[in-house]
Amino acid sequence: MPKKIQLCGDPSVPRGLHRLVERHLKWMRMVNFSKLTVRARFSQLNAFVKWCAEHSIHKPKQVTKRVLEDYQRHVSKVRSEATGLRLCNGAQLGRLVAVRVFFKWLARKRQIRYSPAADMDLPRMEKRLPKLVLSHAQVEHIFSLPDVGTPLGMRDRVILEAFYSTGLRRSELVSLKVDELYAERGLLIVNQGKGKKDRVVPIGSRALGWIKRYLDEARPKLAGRKVREHLFLSCVGEPLSPTGVSILVREYLNEAGINVRGACHMFRHSMATAMLENGADIRYIQEMLGHADLKTTQIYTHVNPHKLKAIHEATHPAKLAA
Repeated sequence: MPKKIQLCGDPSVPRGLHRLVERHLKWMRMVNFSKLTVRARFSQLNAFVKWCAEHSIHKPKQVTKRVLEDYQRHVSKVRSEATGLRLCNGAQLGRLVAVRVFFKWLARKRQIRYSPAADMDLPRMEKRLPKLVLSHAQVEHIFSLPDVGTPLGMRDRVILEAFYSTGLRRSELVSLKVDELYAERGLLIVNQGKGKKDRVVPIGSRALGWIKRYLDEARPKLAGRKVREHLFLSCVGEPLSPTGVSILVREYLNEAGINVRGACHMFRHSMATAMLENGADIRYIQEMLGHADLKTTQIYTHVNPHKLKAIHEATHPAKLAA
């Protein structure tokens, strides 16, 4: 549980929402949910407990189906503090699923007779294509932007190369340790990735070449006298945060004139799309990206619109008859 953010609600209420959410999060840690999952669940349930407290609801028995319907309407109108936009479907779904799972857990632990959230209608997730897939020319242009003559610029170039070469998630990249690289074999190990699953990921020779330069020339200057196991370090020798990586990648994309959300994930999308278009088997891409379900990977199998346009021009009867 985050140390700086206090759980909302009244902790003095016996068997109240505050106390029970604390127990639920403790149970999640005990049964080995990942830190990221527990952190997300804390945030999602904290939002629910805060809303309940504002409506004088402090105990689970006060939560009815009607209350949950009101909360769901509230969630649909919530705006992100960062962007000012309404929460996307995924964020709304996350908040509601957290509540449903929490009440299911309460019923199983016999804190309530039945879950009022059992029949909650959840928003359907839209199956959206990535908003933008970077072309090879765009990727090379972005790579050319960091000033590799400085330690931070060298580090940034390596981060961009690593994202595109491996398709790692942001959290996986910032967690990467120096001893998890096997340069001679062209591999790296992702320890406890999403779903607390380990996997082996190939990394290209060019990215490895930049990593070697970074380890030899830049990282020692960033680390100073500190002994750090993380590969990527900040200007004061500390491990980078996911937010910090997003900010630096976003700055380079903005400099390149590319202004879309999901900066780090864009390299993951672009890598997977390029490999599939060049003949890679989708199951290898699934393994490389760490997708539990092949359906998640199949988003990248959609036809490249530029290729579709070329085939349309070459084969459509109206074009041939002209």
